[in-house]
Amino acid sequence: MAAKYLSDYFTGTLTADYTTALTISAQGVVSEEGYKNQVIHMADDNSEERVTLSTGSIFYVTWDLNQLSESDAGTVMEHYHNELKANGIARSFKWTAHDGKNYVARWDCHLTRSGNSLSRWGYKGLRLRVLGVST
Repeated sequence: MAAKYLSDYFTGTLTADYTTALTISAQGVVSEEGYKNQVIHMADDNSEERVTLSTGSIFYVTWDLNQLSESDAGTVMEHYHNELKANGIARSFKWTAHDGKNYVARWDCHLTRSGNSLSRWGYKGLRLRVLGVST
């Protein structure tokens, strides 16, 4: 079987609300979670009614940024909180992923930053909802 990427499961392309790409590379383990919008109803007789609400796939990507410069940490903070950029979880943006491809995504997390006395910052549990492939 050939290598597969998230982009293989989206049709067409999307334009992000904010079109400047977030390009800070993930560090450590990157988790891709994918599922279908489906529901199974169980009846009293243990039979199942399977309902597919859409044929598209839903993807989330989670990772940490453990050691960032103050500048890169500031870039992430600005990107998340600026109302003209991502505006928290409200707006989509272009994201250059760990697979080198450009996607449209939105934040799907609270942003928690921690640092140390050496001016190194990190973010734990960053989570994006991947909406599609960027134009």
